[in-house]
This record gives sequence, structure tokens and C-alpha cells, in this order.
Amino acid sequence: MKNLTLRQLEVFSVLADAGSHSAAAEALGISQPAVSMLMRQLEQDVGQPLWEGRGRKQVPSTAGHLLLGHARGVLDQLRRLQEGLAQLQSGQGGHLHLGVVPTANYWAPQLLMAFQKRHPGSSFKLSVGPRSQVLGWLKEHQIDVAIGGHPPGEADVDAQAFARHPHCIVAPFGHPLAGQKRVSWSALKDEPFIFREEGSATRSFLEHLLQGQSLQVNARIELSGNETVKQAVMAGMGISFMSAHAVQVELAARRMAILDVSGMPKWLDWCLLARRDGQASPLVASFKEFVLSEGARVAAVVSDGQSTL
Repeated sequence: MKNLTLRQLEVFSVLADAGSHSAAAEALGISQPAVSMLMRQLEQDVGQPLWEGRGRKQVPSTAGHLLLGHARGVLDQLRRLQEGLAQLQSGQGGHLHLGVVPTANYWAPQLLMAFQKRHPGSSFKLSVGPRSQVLGWLKEHQIDVAIGGHPPGEADVDAQAFARHPHCIVAPFGHPLAGQKRVSWSALKDEPFIFREEGSATRSFLEHLLQGQSLQVNARIELSGNETVKQAVMAGMGISFMSAHAVQVELAARRMAILDVSGMPKWLDWCLLARRDGQASPLVASFKEFVLSEGARVAAVVSDGQSTL
């Protein structure tokens, strides 16, 4: 193990993502034989097989997964050191890779733009994925920091709430209930309801609310993803339960309406998620401070196209 080099760890990490020696060689700008030689040397140094073949694609073995986590941690710390030294020398710069869950993507670009105005010499990358994937990226040092809801208890991350996340009952614009005040839950009983797919956090949230109201609704349609649900609502297929962040454009365009249901909106928290291990680069540390102080303002939404929730 004492012979391991940073170059071996870098190639190993790229190969784990690329899945083949040819793809890794192309990504790294080196020859395929060079990739093969470095990986043979790495396996000899580790003393265990690091890959398992699945057709043409190679995936890390058990030992490979263990090495991959540590390799990415080492490479991430080195990148942070290089960025920190560069910032000390130039007074600016650095790179931030932010991961967000799909609903946060409706406002995360505005957050990055506002932050970039304070750090004009820096570069940014935004990746979007389901919560489990975002947490995986964070654990494997593939992103610097993340934004999502409260993580499950077993996730080894720090979570700091910084903004409220309202969820509402939405309907097509002009729906008979759209102009009414204090709509009772019982009034929704016979409305065709569009449910999110099984396993969706939004669906679980709605089912919990319906159980609390002892209400059985007309769940005729099940669809995947916010955009699909919005199109179905606007087409008059039914009403649905959605994050208010997802419908801001449609509210302003008078294509959808939020029903004034008693006790709504229901709130969750937006959280800033970060690894507990290691020291953040100066840019990442500045971004964390910015999110905690300004994130609630950027993430604010409106309830009816005019009034802020």
C-alpha cells in the first residue's frame, strides 16, 4: 500500500465512472495501455482484485468500492488545497459543484447566480438527481455540497435548515374550487386526484396528510415527475399535491391555481447538506454562509402569482 500514487487514484476514480479502459483513456487524455498499466500496478500494490466484469463494463469489487471512497476523499482534499492556495494567491477563483434534488432545481440556478455576483472569478457546476443519488454523490466526494430535504437518519451528513418548502393542492386555472376560500378537505373527496409515482417523497407526504384527515380520495391517475403532473393538471385531468416551487411559472401565466384548502400549505424544510469529514475550501465555506443567510430570500415563492408564502 505504501507505493500508491495520486495518479493511480485519479485514474482509478475516472475508470470507475467511465466503466471501460477506452472511455477512461479518452476522459483522461492518455492512451488505453497507460490506463491498463496503471491499474495493474494498483492491483499489485493493493494485493486484491479491484474489478468485477459485467459484460464489457467493469465495476469495482468489494475492495474496489472501499478504495474508491477513500481515493475520492483524498483527491477531493487535494483539489480543495489547490483551490485554497490559488485563492490566496489571486484573491479570487475556485470551483463549486452543487447537487440538488429535482424540486430545488426550480430556484437553485438563481441562488448560484446571486452567489456568483459575489465571486465573479469562480466557476460552478449544478447536478440534479433524486435524494438518494444526491446523498450518494456527497458521500463519494463527487459534489461539494447539496440542497434537499431533511436526510434519513442513517445518512452521515450535516443538515442545516435555511428555508421553508411549501406544498399545496393545485388545480387547472378556472377550476370551480379555485375562487373559494377555506375549502374543506371533504370537498376534495370526489375530485379526480393525480398522484405521484410510488416511492415519491411528495406522494408519501400526501398520503400522510390524507390519513390524518381520514379521507379517501379519487386517485385515478399516477404519474412520474413534476413536469408530467403539471401538464396533466393544466389539461384538466385532475388536481394534485405539489411543491409550490414547481408551479411558479404556471401560476404567473394563469395556467394553474393553488386551492385555498383549510390548513394549507403544508411545510417542509430546505436543508443545506454537507459531509462531516474534511475541511471545506474557502469557496465552499463562503457558499454555505451565503445559503444560510440569503437562501430563504432566494427560495421564497408566491401562493397565487402575487402574495408571497
